[in-house]
Amino acid sequence: MAANGASCEQPQKRARAKDKLNGKSPDSSIRERRQKAKEERLSLVLWRKPVTTLHYFLLETLIKLKELTFKLWQRRGTVFLFLVLGSLFYIAYSTEGAHQQYVQYLEKKFLWCAYWVGLGILSSVGLGTGLHTFLLYLGPHIASVTLAAYECGSTDFPEPPYPDQIVCPQDEAVEGSISIFSIMSKVRLEACMWGAGTAIGELPPYFMARAARQSGADPDDEDYEEFEEMLEQTEGAQDFVTRAKLGVQHMVQKVGFFGILACASIPNPLFDLAGITCGHFLVPFWTFFGATLIGKAIIKMHIQKLFVIITFSKHIVEQMVSLIGSVPKVGPALQKPFRQYLEAQRNKLHHAGGSAPADENWLSWVFEKVVLVMVCYFVISIVNSMAQSYAKRLQQQKHSEEKTK
Repeated sequence: MAANGASCEQPQKRARAKDKLNGKSPDSSIRERRQKAKEERLSLVLWRKPVTTLHYFLLETLIKLKELTFKLWQRRGTVFLFLVLGSLFYIAYSTEGAHQQYVQYLEKKFLWCAYWVGLGILSSVGLGTGLHTFLLYLGPHIASVTLAAYECGSTDFPEPPYPDQIVCPQDEAVEGSISIFSIMSKVRLEACMWGAGTAIGELPPYFMARAARQSGADPDDEDYEEFEEMLEQTEGAQDFVTRAKLGVQHMVQKVGFFGILACASIPNPLFDLAGITCGHFLVPFWTFFGATLIGKAIIKMHIQKLFVIITFSKHIVEQMVSLIGSVPKVGPALQKPFRQYLEAQRNKLHHAGGSAPADENWLSWVFEKVVLVMVCYFVISIVNSMAQSYAKRLQQQKHSEEKTK
């Protein structure tokens, strides 16, 4: 045993001696090794190494599916309960009867809510870069409802086709009956569901940091590693970004529930750090999630809704179009497509079931292509991220094998 212990210590002593000869401390050599490994992983992207990236992505996907299957098997009682409930709902859904009108209503509401919750999760969950679904989906939806409300003089759009298509009601609208609060009420459900989805998407950093702290294991996440390094270098923080991160960390750690609520209630790109901080300092789950849910789904969403509704109010939009036309030389040329687009939208609102205009405005075409490009980039970033995760597994495996030698 003593001989084995001595033999195990010898490589470590030699490594430390080598570091000292090179003028490096063990901590700095470890930091350099981690930085080098990180740079190697970040170079693994589709446009540089497509075959290797796709191969690693498939292997990481298989590992994730295996882990998911194992977790579901561990909770097979809960899974069985959900299967039974799903079977009962399916029987009620497929059986004819007077209850079908309620089933169809619940189905429509559930799918509508699930759609916005899913978009909210995609906006904040740590998959690749995150898809900016507020700019791509919720913001345009609120804007279209706002423009329609002012044009129709009402928010009582007939269902169906609303929410898939907005058509002005046939009844004569009362002049001045539209207010900001009536429009906010019209889009409250989808906005709150989207906000709840963003709150759910903030849970992975929290659970990852909490599990790493409780187990004492090395963190398997870049953000958490940066967080621990930041805690070690608190005194020497000079740049603005590091000081902002430390400010978020101190607020969450010292103020607790209301600190998390304050961070979640405003557009905050550093909120991932709040989740990691809460997990690291073992903040109770309902304290973190409750504050995050209230902040994102209620307070923050009402601020964002109000901003979009005011921006796309009728008089503001007309002023913006007039302002575009006042730009020297290029103003009239830029103003024309915006006016055509607004006119096309007004025509669609007053013609139920009518087809789209033949001269499709190029603004809508450009927006569709921008959405397509962003979705494609999001998918590519997921592939790159999962491939880099598998590369990290290989690096950790290689490092552990070197340790045992």
